[in-house]
Amino acid sequence: MLREFQRLAIGFGIAVILVTGLASFGTSADQPEQVIKITAKKFEYSPAEVTVKKGVPVTLEFTSLDRVHGFNCPDLGIRTDIVPEKANRVHFVPQKAGTFEYHCDVFCGDGHEDMTGKIIVAE
Repeated sequence: MLREFQRLAIGFGIAVILVTGLASFGTSADQPEQVIKITAKKFEYSPAEVTVKKGVPVTLEFTSLDRVHGFNCPDLGIRTDIVPEKANRVHFVPQKAGTFEYHCDVFCGDGHEDMTGKIIVAE
């Protein structure tokens, strides 16, 4: 009886390992991280529009060409300061598809309100 129980337990363990492995196949863990470089200067981001894929890890790497700027994409929960002479990185995994606007939230002079862009998250 004990041997039969051991065989069942081992078989069950193997089944759990196989199912767990198959469930994670094709998920974001298999996807390489996408690195997107964005520069900020009065009164623009370049590029102002970026496209990423839902579920794929992303690093946004910011540099400022002139002064301190901000980056705020509230709908994706992303916020950072962009400091000159320093690479400023933000890591995230987009969980929902759509178009999400971002803007500078550190006042940088006349034209500040035009410092905007979009992150497009594709399925």
